[in-house]
Amino acid sequence: MAVHPLDAMQSAPDHHDVLYENEKVRILDTRLAADDRTPVHAHEWPAALYVLSWSDFIRRDDQGNILADSRGKPAPAAGEALWIEPLPPHYVENVGSSDLHIIAVEVKSS
Repeated sequence: MAVHPLDAMQSAPDHHDVLYENEKVRILDTRLAADDRTPVHAHEWPAALYVLSWSDFIRRDDQGNILADSRGKPAPAAGEALWIEPLPPHYVENVGSSDLHIIAVEVKSS
């Protein structure tokens, strides 16, 4: 199965570790320290996210336009789960004071 040319593991490996992968799922351990920023990357599959620790962030597209800004929204607690659709090329800036740490279970298309 071909992966997106900006796949997170190719374009942002310092922020993502593969915990498990097969033809149906890929489980990523995603970490972003306070005041850090990822390189531009993409996630081509939808994912269930499990929050280990939260921090405010801004997600921007590859042109710098804001796609999401978590500031001013209720923060998910550690242990909370979320769903996210595939993400086009983007980068994430941790604008909070703690680490953003999430386990992502990406569901591959069959």
